[in-house]
Amino acid sequence: MTPRRLPTFARTLWYLKPAQVRGQIAHALGRGARRVAVSGPPPEPGFEAPKVPWLTPPPHARWDGGARVELIGREVSFAGGIDWAFAREGPLFAFHLHQFDWARDPVAPAGARLDALESWVTYHDDRPTALGWGPFVSSLRAISWIKMMTTPGALPREADTAGVRLALASSLETVAAHPETHILANHYLWNLLALVFGGVAMRGPLADGWLAHAPELVSELAEQVGRDGLHYERSPMYHALLLENLLDILDADASAQGASGRLPESVRGPLAEVAARMLGALPVVTHPDGEIALFGDAAFGIAHAPADLANQGEALGLQPRAPEPAGLLRNAGFVRLEAGPFVLIATAAPPAPSYQPGHAHCDALSFELSVAGQRVVTDTGVCEYLPGTRRDIARATRSHATVEVEGHEQAEVWAAHRVGGRPDVGIVHADPPTVFEAVCAGWATPEVLHRRRFEVTEGAVTIRDDFDAPAARARLHLPLAPGLEPVLDANVARLALPDGGRLEVTLPGEARWEIVRRPYYPEFGREVLRAVLVGEAGPLSAGDWSVRLA
Repeated sequence: MTPRRLPTFARTLWYLKPAQVRGQIAHALGRGARRVAVSGPPPEPGFEAPKVPWLTPPPHARWDGGARVELIGREVSFAGGIDWAFAREGPLFAFHLHQFDWARDPVAPAGARLDALESWVTYHDDRPTALGWGPFVSSLRAISWIKMMTTPGALPREADTAGVRLALASSLETVAAHPETHILANHYLWNLLALVFGGVAMRGPLADGWLAHAPELVSELAEQVGRDGLHYERSPMYHALLLENLLDILDADASAQGASGRLPESVRGPLAEVAARMLGALPVVTHPDGEIALFGDAAFGIAHAPADLANQGEALGLQPRAPEPAGLLRNAGFVRLEAGPFVLIATAAPPAPSYQPGHAHCDALSFELSVAGQRVVTDTGVCEYLPGTRRDIARATRSHATVEVEGHEQAEVWAAHRVGGRPDVGIVHADPPTVFEAVCAGWATPEVLHRRRFEVTEGAVTIRDDFDAPAARARLHLPLAPGLEPVLDANVARLALPDGGRLEVTLPGEARWEIVRRPYYPEFGREVLRAVLVGEAGPLSAGDWSVRLA
């Protein structure tokens, strides 16, 4: 830590919970997770098949049983079997490799699937501190393994899986002994989801111990899922991933032997209620093309499409609970405005949660826009989690449809997942589906309050920017969907849509506009250059935008 970085570091630490600080110190001293060995009879699956078939792996995870594994936009061929120490593609690939979602690919032969499981067990048997025993990857691997054990035909019918089930038990005991309180947020929630899923789906004394974490899961969901139903990290992708595993628990309980399942009603009821709210929130951040908005750390192909999750919930008898008023996620700071051919999804919230905003971007007062079912204005998405240029670009203010004030980022983002100083952001007025107004003062420019008002009507989208104190220098950004090539005439841009329609975009006349090419990361590991309209102005007190069909 250089002296220049000390203030940033201090601003980051300020928001941590005491449990995180203690956990971080222990983690730094090398007191991290170590495998908890188990002995005795391994737990048994509690049912042969789920009531509602598990969803297949998401599109990014593919394997045909051979040497090639495809994950997060990368393909790796393993000669002579999977290398469980493989690290050449970075930690995120390694995490997904150990999570085993790829092994559930329906095209993989049952025998190859079992070979992969046993290979993992053999490699890790005498490596108690290997990456594969980490609580996060152990949590998600346990969910994948249990799904394979309870999917008819996924493993050879007469196979002896006692060794795999013992390793599964050891994984969940390790999670229980080393929950990720030094990180919290989605990591800690997945620890609890995995323990309760194991407790519901498996049988035996160890499974009963895992099930005892169910009240803790209810409590953590109450903190992480706001009244409006969106997960508090504000990433539509992570929201969808967590929702799937919550539905898995309810599915396993409905499939468990005995009419009453494994969960007491004091747990089952709250879990179902949270799942219903999460199902109701997801359409607010879903475009007419059926895919999620790319706010925060979000990319296509990692989570299942919203319609798949809605179908899963419906099959389990869940009725989505839409937020009130419809279209507004007030806690999360998202709104969906809709009229005529226009669907606009806007965001107005500081990095969240305050103690773990690792997936937050500088996106306050930004928006995405679809016209006649086609994406026109898009967020940037995420390419990778490694510190470096691509990670910095994805999180930067200039990568979102908002305003960069006096050359400063809205938030003090640093490293790959850290945030120091935070902007002040708040909703002023919300009347969906037509009007939304919010304000933002960047962490480094608190004296400049940016006020933005959105209005969507049958004929146009209009946006008004005001600055309570003029911005000495402002840079305005409008990132377009790939394939759209604007024709710029002073402050008017004309766009030809793929379906043959045409748009006229009137940009604030106070700025000098140009077209630049910048990266777009729709999927992990994939970069596409697209057009961005960039306006330079200063001083700037106000500006008006409009989008109309030409």
